Amino acid sequence: MTRNAARANPHISPSASTKNPRGSIATIISLLPYLWPKGEPILRLRLVLASLCMLLSVMANIYVPLLLAQAVDRLSPKVGLLTIPVALIVGYSLMRVAAAAFGEMRDAIFAAVQMRASRVVARQTFEHLHALSMRFHLDRQTGGLSNIILRGTLGIQAVLRLTTFNLLPTFIQLLATVGVLWYKLDFWYGIVTLIALTAYIGFTFAFTAWRTKFRRSMNETDNEAQTKAIDSLLNFETVKYFGNEEHESRRFDESLARYERASIKSQVSLNTLNIGQAVIIALAMAVMMLMAAHGVLHDHKVGRFVLVNMYLIQMYGPLNFLGFSYLTLNQGLIDMEQMFSLLRVNHEVTDKPDALVLPAHGEPAEIRFENVQFSYNPDREILKGISFTAAPGKKIAIVGPTGSGKSTVSRLMFRFYDTTAGTVSVDGHDVRDITQHSLRSAIGVVPQDTVLFNDSIFYNIAYGRPGATVEEIEQAARFAQVHDFIVSLPQGYKTKVGERGLKLSGGEKQRVAIARTILKNPRILILDEATSALDTHTEQEISAALRRVAFDRTTLVIAHRLSTITDADEILVLRDGTIVERGTHAGLLAADGVYAGMWAAQQVEREEIPLSEVAE
Repeated sequence: MTRNAARANPHISPSASTKNPRGSIATIISLLPYLWPKGEPILRLRLVLASLCMLLSVMANIYVPLLLAQAVDRLSPKVGLLTIPVALIVGYSLMRVAAAAFGEMRDAIFAAVQMRASRVVARQTFEHLHALSMRFHLDRQTGGLSNIILRGTLGIQAVLRLTTFNLLPTFIQLLATVGVLWYKLDFWYGIVTLIALTAYIGFTFAFTAWRTKFRRSMNETDNEAQTKAIDSLLNFETVKYFGNEEHESRRFDESLARYERASIKSQVSLNTLNIGQAVIIALAMAVMMLMAAHGVLHDHKVGRFVLVNMYLIQMYGPLNFLGFSYLTLNQGLIDMEQMFSLLRVNHEVTDKPDALVLPAHGEPAEIRFENVQFSYNPDREILKGISFTAAPGKKIAIVGPTGSGKSTVSRLMFRFYDTTAGTVSVDGHDVRDITQHSLRSAIGVVPQDTVLFNDSIFYNIAYGRPGATVEEIEQAARFAQVHDFIVSLPQGYKTKVGERGLKLSGGEKQRVAIARTILKNPRILILDEATSALDTHTEQEISAALRRVAFDRTTLVIAHRLSTITDADEILVLRDGTIVERGTHAGLLAADGVYAGMWAAQQVEREEIPLSEVAE
């Protein structure tokens, strides 16, 4: 069994994550470390102070009805102005202010803890996604992933806020209310209140758990709609080419229709839940108010009636909020499920604990492929035991028909995948024994399909080495024959390139990519069809620049145009995952084999171009 097969990691897609959701309790527990973060004494102090404010707010809320009831009892004889219980009335007012103020202070103090936790988890998810293998990202749905992170971050904020300083104080306040009613009035008041609370909470939790499926369905259909929308907009040129705007609109609308149906079910079930909660509270209030009224008729003080009424009103607020809180908490947990499932996706390619650090700069590196076999899927082998060596400072070219495995060689060099069998080594070290970061820092690539960030030209070139000076960036642009073009633009280096660089032509994007790689100044250079988007004149200029760049570097060229690799130290001809020919340009032409046939075919194509232009 090969190393890769022995530790195969199944890909977990975002949609699949909802099929095996992590338990709500486990999800909440996973957030606890973020409430008490290591190395953050200020945040820990904030949590303590917020907890203190929470308890003070609950105590103030408990005392408010008691003070009002005593004031009513003092006023009931109505003997005159001088007997007005000023202290009780002022105390009642101050206690209400204290209850509200401590509640607001609690939220204000806790905000920093809450936002830091959501920020840390969102960053960890983002970093984890970047650390996942190429296999995961080839299957990814960009719109769905961004939606998962956004909703998961908001869900974390809601869960932390509600569980810590809403649900917990609500339960404390409700239990304290039951105790006060039991102690100050009659145990029957406590019994009725306890029955009402149990019925309310039980109904709310059971009904909300039942309607969870509607929220989960909303998430899935929302992800689907966003994925289709973003994918369509990113490929708007293709949509325009084929006139398929109506088709794209119909696909998007179908997803929105499914979201609409799930959303309606969620809303209707919420309304039903609210009605049930109102019925339970109304029945409890009716029973307890009748009990209190009966007590007043039998010589009990009027303050008892007021006390019961105030506690019921005060209890209705938290209970009503409890239903909302549990609903929001449940939705937050559902929103978090998919984000946490992303964090549980295993890394297919990982660094060893004692991995070596490869120098990013310095002498040219040696590249060696030894009997390398690789397959993206078990039923289709791409590379079937290829071997070659690129000595330090040498230029190796790989040619062959589409699907022969040329680009796979560069992906294995970057260690986007691990080989199924055989080894890829740099400077005598198996790439699996080198840290991924240092390996990729030592390699520069100019890809066939250049994708730029939707930012300025300056930013895209500087991406090769963040922190480079303006002079270094401009020098790299001159080397790539793109500086004059950039300064001729109205905004120069500040020019925005658009989504995926679509505001630039194919050749301009390619030259920006070359400048970016020149700025990186790597020990190993990979040119993956680097001049494929250029006209013949520009290709000759860029090829001359690339030869200067590759002069003191080990270079691996994946080429379609054979005219660009005639100076290679060795040319490898791939077909069906095997090297069928190797040698210099002159030697392969003399052998009159596969390479010679490819060369002859391309020469015919080059000769036919002027004839076609004349015909036009």
